[in-house]
Amino acid sequence: MARDLRLTRNIGIAAHIDAGKTTTTERILFYTGVSHKIGEVHDGASTMDWMEQEAERGITITSAATTCEWVFPKENGEPTAEAQGYHFNIIDTPGHVDFTVEVNRSLRVLDGLVFLFSAVDGVEPQSETNWRLADNYKVPRIGFVNKMDRQGSNFLGVCQQVKDMLKSNAVPIVLNIGEEGDFKGVVDLVKNRAIVWHDENFGATFDVVDIPEDMKEEVRQYRALLIEEVAGYDENLLEKFMEDEDSITEEEVHAALRAAVMDMAIIPMVCGSSFKNKGVQFLLDAVCRYLPSPMDRESVIGTNPDTDKEERRKPDVKEPFAALAFKIATDPFVGRLAFFRAYSGRLDAGSYILNNRSGKKERISRIYQMHANKQNAIDFIEAGDIGAAVGFKDIKTGDTMSDEKHPIVLESMDFPDPVIGIAVEPKTKADVDKMGMALAKLAEEDPTFTARTDESSGQTIISGMGELHLDIIVDRLKREFKVEVNQGQPQVEYKEAITQAADHREVYKKQSGGRGKFADIVFTVEPADEGVVGLQFISTIKGGNVPKEFIPSIEKGFKMAMVNGPLAGYEVDSMKVTLKDGSYHDVDSDQLSFELAAKLGFKNSAKAAKAVIMEPIMKLEVITPEENMGDIVGDLNRRRGQVSDMGDRAGAKTVKATVPLSEMFGYVTTLRTLSSGRATSTMEFSHYAETPSNISEEVIKAAKGTDA
Repeated sequence: MARDLRLTRNIGIAAHIDAGKTTTTERILFYTGVSHKIGEVHDGASTMDWMEQEAERGITITSAATTCEWVFPKENGEPTAEAQGYHFNIIDTPGHVDFTVEVNRSLRVLDGLVFLFSAVDGVEPQSETNWRLADNYKVPRIGFVNKMDRQGSNFLGVCQQVKDMLKSNAVPIVLNIGEEGDFKGVVDLVKNRAIVWHDENFGATFDVVDIPEDMKEEVRQYRALLIEEVAGYDENLLEKFMEDEDSITEEEVHAALRAAVMDMAIIPMVCGSSFKNKGVQFLLDAVCRYLPSPMDRESVIGTNPDTDKEERRKPDVKEPFAALAFKIATDPFVGRLAFFRAYSGRLDAGSYILNNRSGKKERISRIYQMHANKQNAIDFIEAGDIGAAVGFKDIKTGDTMSDEKHPIVLESMDFPDPVIGIAVEPKTKADVDKMGMALAKLAEEDPTFTARTDESSGQTIISGMGELHLDIIVDRLKREFKVEVNQGQPQVEYKEAITQAADHREVYKKQSGGRGKFADIVFTVEPADEGVVGLQFISTIKGGNVPKEFIPSIEKGFKMAMVNGPLAGYEVDSMKVTLKDGSYHDVDSDQLSFELAAKLGFKNSAKAAKAVIMEPIMKLEVITPEENMGDIVGDLNRRRGQVSDMGDRAGAKTVKATVPLSEMFGYVTTLRTLSSGRATSTMEFSHYAETPSNISEEVIKAAKGTDA
């Protein structure tokens, strides 16, 4: 059955850790009739946090998708004559900084966002990160101030913080009746009436009551503010407002507020307590009323890979099919699932699509609507919907899937590179193959996680966004894939480099009775030309001093030598070798002799060529309250950091610096200590730079120690 797209809402729930995202989603599932029992996060029994690690730690690690229906509008809890069934696709996202990738990819495909704030803690660091991501993707949002039943809750205070710290026009559309333990309802400023929820049936019903006497003045003041903001956005209402404020109807306020939300000019703020079952239904009504449907978003823009011209796809079933895969997951029962958002057209189960990255056709054997980690098979999916498909051979996060005859590439997603690595090895021989397959699956699911083999030590190095991220990966290896691993200390990826030109002659002789080995080469080794990566090899030999057939072997020898640098065995990224002269022996010279001569020559010329150890330098940004700024800058100086910029952002101070990665292990813990948990940092790779001599000596000593 084709659904009316205007009644579809693709929304996400985002916030800082512990603001109550998963609890709110659980209440939504209960009120919409999807689940008949409320799952609680603190009991480890929530529907959306279905991974064992999530239940144990009480945090969300992976974004879970679910589908539900909500009837709107209702009057006193009963559907009105014009009530319709709204279809919600909801994504519950993680709050922890190590899993920002999950929020990033979810926001890319959503039309609207419910942004949660704790009524006690207000705007927290991860709220800012997620808010910036939502700004990047231009996602309209509603603010929901949760935990109104907690001691120290302050709805209007949080609204002011959202205004000041997030530089957004937060406008309360409700006022709370009572606070902390006495919180029992809200005043709806648009309808100008009070709602008080019943405690006995999980807050599913409520009474409409008169506005309490002691709140009338405050309600008048905040309703006037709301009307003023809305009138300021809509010119037609502005004229009415000037003439007679009371002549503006409820419908006009709703319509103007909806337009302002979609334009991101106003963020409506509502409040409640998800845990105490108050305010969630009001939030669902606000989602129906103010957040956009797929029809309200403009057509999606992409590029035709054949012509490189820009093309548009409207959210219409008649348009050619186009969708974006935003997450890959492995399910023990159905195999690899690709979560995707359909932007246009229709896709039937069993049909073919084109993967525009690989250029290959893929058959979609089945399509599912997701409910956390359970699936309901459906026959087709249409524009504006979110689903999951199985049957792919090759698909990655960010791939565009389209109609075979109408290829299009939608803008993909950018993910940060991993910054920290640890060595892992399977505990038993039987686990070796299992570990390789498990790591490949995990890397496929998570674009910020990589696994590789270190050439020199033969160890498997896994890299990710932080220590918690790698902890969870190791935990998942053990539980999901039944692979037990030993893990090493976090480590830095050093490199080596040649810093100046050096001439060198290498004569390689070996006589062991019978035929010997002989090779003689004269060369200059120096840094590569700018922009060149790898070996830049030039031969200027004239005549037959070194026969032509041996020259490729000399080049191969230098290439192999670059894999293990001369100082500590780290890779050399680039260098230039000019082969100038040499000699050979008719009987004793062969290809292997010249290859070995090149390897030895490189090692022996390293001192004259001033080889150095290079270390990765990270770009660090710290957002901190002003009072902790001095301590944080002092700590960065001790870590060999160079502060490049200090500024202000949304009521806090920012410090930008470049710091060597080797000094940054455990930094998050130190930062929390220095700022009482109020500062946050983001770190990404910047460049490689020469290591100071005292640290180089330690690195070389450590490398020789491990070789010995």
